[in-house]
Amino acid sequence: MPYIITSTILFIAALVIIHWIHNQYHLDIIVTPAPPPADAPLISICIPARNEESNIRRCVESALAQDYPNLEVIVLDDRSTDSTLTQLKEIASRDSRLLPISGSDLPEGWAGKPYALFQASAVARGEWLCFVDADTFLAPQAISSCHAKASETKADLFTTMNEQVLGSFWEKVVMPLVMTALSVGFSPRKVNDPNTRDAIANGQFIFIRRRVYDSIGGHAKVKDQIVEDKAISEQVKWNGHRLIVADGRQLIRTRMYTSLPAMWEGWTKNIYLGLRDHPSMLLLGAFGALLALLAALFLPAWPLLGFVWFLNGGGWMAISVLVQALIVWGWLIHIRGIVAHEMNISRWYAFTTPLGAGVFAAMMLTSAWKVVSGQGVTWRGRKYHQK
Repeated sequence: MPYIITSTILFIAALVIIHWIHNQYHLDIIVTPAPPPADAPLISICIPARNEESNIRRCVESALAQDYPNLEVIVLDDRSTDSTLTQLKEIASRDSRLLPISGSDLPEGWAGKPYALFQASAVARGEWLCFVDADTFLAPQAISSCHAKASETKADLFTTMNEQVLGSFWEKVVMPLVMTALSVGFSPRKVNDPNTRDAIANGQFIFIRRRVYDSIGGHAKVKDQIVEDKAISEQVKWNGHRLIVADGRQLIRTRMYTSLPAMWEGWTKNIYLGLRDHPSMLLLGAFGALLALLAALFLPAWPLLGFVWFLNGGGWMAISVLVQALIVWGWLIHIRGIVAHEMNISRWYAFTTPLGAGVFAAMMLTSAWKVVSGQGVTWRGRKYHQK
């Protein structure tokens, strides 16, 4: 009897948790294709680039291919040691709208990306600044459409959640789990509500009014923040300006990582930087990682335990455990299949959920250990330590 009671509790808890997580994330504002405005203010697209030779040409050419008639593209080469700057100069020789800038040495007290964007924004002339990561690619109507939606929503900072391009096996296994984890506790409706303090932005694409950017102090205000996008969004909203997060998947795509080692370095860095200043989040994150790890280990075994119990004379109680386990598995696979479809990968990757959960748990625990031990993380050849 204790087995059936335990299984029933797990059954109810699992269904509630799966349903709750799946329904946390809703983007009510969707960016759809829109024509360029008749009166088009100058928009400055600012792109920070550090050793981005595999991405920079496609990113910059997508920015220059916009149907928006009045823009400039400023790329800050952040001391790259590859062919990034060479490619930029070649493109600039064909299109005068592109301005490549060689960044200066990183000053004491600054993080890399805030300083790169600080330098780019210093020469930008636009009424709007558009910060775009070098691994992000814009459809031809992206700027016109985001300008239209930002104007419609009266946004001062407009940011989008983009389509994540997943190519390798490990990207398709791990990234859906990571994106789901990030959505827990992040409510776009609360972010878009001016009466709450919830604030977040996606550094892959941030569209901000120049006067608002200057009024909050720009990137100099968040100069030591590696997760500068969230810090900027907080400065915007907490100073009474309008923050909007929208679904930009129709027009903006990002390829964050191309391999498991790159994904491991990138996400352990992101998680570490998100946890190091928030001890309560550190504990919650470690607890969540342990739950994910336990789920990864236990979920495949649950129906097997019920089946083995049935073979050993468990009778109807064993069948009940088996049925409960299969229902949870079926519901989980259905939900993860929906997520896989939304991320443009095969629904079959839903069956790799335990594997992805295990890798994510390892990332969380590694990041938590780096915080506790003070080891710090390495990113783009720079070392970041506990403050």
